Amino acid sequence: MTQVRDVMTLGVLSLSPRDTVLLAAQAMEQLNIGALPVCEGPRVVGVITDRDIVVRGVALELPMNTTPLSAVMSPQVECVFEDEGLAEVIAKMQQSQIRRLPVLDNAERLVGMLSLGDLALHADPAVTGITLADISEPDRPLATGGKAGGAA
Repeated sequence: MTQVRDVMTLGVLSLSPRDTVLLAAQAMEQLNIGALPVCEGPRVVGVITDRDIVVRGVALELPMNTTPLSAVMSPQVECVFEDEGLAEVIAKMQQSQIRRLPVLDNAERLVGMLSLGDLALHADPAVTGITLADISEPDRPLATGGKAGGAA
């Protein structure tokens, strides 16, 4: 049985909740990634995504060079363990519509990340396609009349 450790990305950069949004954005640009785990020591306490930066930082006009990640990160983090079966984890990703998951060891320390890209490189292409379709299925848009709503 294939386990998460067989396909995950190792050597993942993590940031502290006290690091700035600017630092996270620069790291994402340099590494060409869209999410980073946020850790207190070895423990994952959140995830910062490019979307978090835009929706919770830029849209609210927060100063990127002084705003801590704790102000914009997603604190509720789904994590998986490196010894979990890949099939169960894929089901979790589909059900929760999650594209990236921090991977923990049995002591709950960060040891890697699992992303759709990892699945595309290492898993069955048919399974990867189904997973991507399920994760990417959009919610119904809300009709708003606000500045950015676009309602006619």
